[in-house]
Amino acid sequence: MKNKDSFLQIGIAIVGLLLFVPGLGAVHLFDWDEINFAESAREMIVSGNYLDVQINFKSFWEKPPLFIWMQVLSMKIFGINEFAARFPNAICGVCTLLLLFNIGRRLKGSNFGMLWVLLYAGSVLPFFYFKSGIIDPWFNLFIFSGVYYFVRYSDINDIGNKTLQAALSGFFLGLAVLTKGPVGFLVFLLTFAVYLVWIRFRMPFRWKDVAVFIVMLCLMGGLWFILQLLNGNYSVIHDFIVYQIRLFQTQDAGHGGFPLYHFVILFFGVFPAAIIALPAFHRKVLANEQSASTAHFFRWMMMLFWVVLILFSIVRTKIIHYSSACYFPLTFMATYIAWNYVQGTHKLPKYISILLVCLSVIYSVAVLAVTQFDKFKTALIPYVADEFAIGNMQATATWYGFEAFTGLLLIAGVIIYIYLTGKRNDLFPVACMSAGTILFMFIAVRFIAPQVEQYSQAAAIEFYETKKGEDCYIYTPYFKSYAHYFYSDRQPENNLADGKILLQGQIDKPCYIAMKDTERNRAQLLNDAPDAELLYRKNGFAFYRRMPQPCMESKTNN
Repeated sequence: MKNKDSFLQIGIAIVGLLLFVPGLGAVHLFDWDEINFAESAREMIVSGNYLDVQINFKSFWEKPPLFIWMQVLSMKIFGINEFAARFPNAICGVCTLLLLFNIGRRLKGSNFGMLWVLLYAGSVLPFFYFKSGIIDPWFNLFIFSGVYYFVRYSDINDIGNKTLQAALSGFFLGLAVLTKGPVGFLVFLLTFAVYLVWIRFRMPFRWKDVAVFIVMLCLMGGLWFILQLLNGNYSVIHDFIVYQIRLFQTQDAGHGGFPLYHFVILFFGVFPAAIIALPAFHRKVLANEQSASTAHFFRWMMMLFWVVLILFSIVRTKIIHYSSACYFPLTFMATYIAWNYVQGTHKLPKYISILLVCLSVIYSVAVLAVTQFDKFKTALIPYVADEFAIGNMQATATWYGFEAFTGLLLIAGVIIYIYLTGKRNDLFPVACMSAGTILFMFIAVRFIAPQVEQYSQAAAIEFYETKKGEDCYIYTPYFKSYAHYFYSDRQPENNLADGKILLQGQIDKPCYIAMKDTERNRAQLLNDAPDAELLYRKNGFAFYRRMPQPCMESKTNN
């Protein structure tokens, strides 16, 4: 049995690499987050300063450095490019699948572990995130690992080494803090508080284990902060704490949303696992569960799910990946429900079948619409009020033709799953559905995303890339972007970002201006920089150049 499990883990690792590594560099990094982290890694390499996180070679106090250090290592190996920026998350994908398999194997056996792997890898957003360059896959993995070892510590039926479990829990939660900040520990703390209320504060523990947990948490989570303090960078710590507080209290520009935003994101984004998991929210779902450890783990997953979902529904800034820590408990609940179908103890409810088919059709139609967009966009333009969006729609994508039918893979996988569930008591139905989702996402990332980019940032990035190696300034007034730093390979001597100087003052080298091409922005630029020369306009962006002017003293002498 051990040999079989070892072979399974090797197979999971190999398949994970085949799924998550190919195509990492197929499309440019996207603003804001992907380019933000990649640019910080690039600037660490350029400046040789590996302690301070920087943007435009100035302190960037919003994030600790662990993930950026991973990207630095990757860029040292693969060069400064999209592939290197995203490679750490591909490795995270492999680590995640192996962890899920081993947890599932410990709870209910190898097949249960494989089922969890299939449902996690075969859900849309979880798969997509391992092909991205954002910070959250590792952040969530560390949080989940910390929670998992504490679940085992709090399980009276677990005969493992309790001190070691407490140490590992603190270690991984510390890594979460070192990855994205104190919210990593906050998620655990709130979940633990809910658990204490659930058990009426009757949890056996040893003070030695509490001490070990705290020491590991502080050592790992506080490592960067301690190094900053030893270097006298007190202001960085202060600004970091202030930012974390502001993030919960205010709405970042461009990142608002309605209160149920994350409910919708999880329902549609974690397809098909989110649909399969719906029966898990029935209050009697554990009525027939005979394993106390499995029931204990299930309750913790339910608490973790609701804590993350409610917490980030309260936070005013709404970003799609804020609720991504829900992927672990949500896919576990889906696995728990699907396991009942595999065992033959329950039948697939009709409403689950209907929802699976409906959402697979919605995805399929959405892909079809994207691939046919050039054919009907002229009919849509009169109904679009946003001038920038109209400019984006002037772009043209290039399609091979097969992309329009990608959604059929998704529909086919769902239909096979519905048809075979109840007829076969093995993992084959789920494997077929997951294969359909994985192929759908793989093609979307490799072939569809690069074409969709033509309608968003492609024109701007194309312009920035032409400025590599040129001694100049680049400025993006009226909208926030990090793309011009990364794709023009900005150097410290070209990091001037004072808009008043760049648009109106004396400059010693050319300043290129990239902005969203709207009437309001054009009028504003005419007022701010009347001597700026229009270079060209393309697909929603306008590009200008402002040249150095002779100083007034030189004009007088002449």
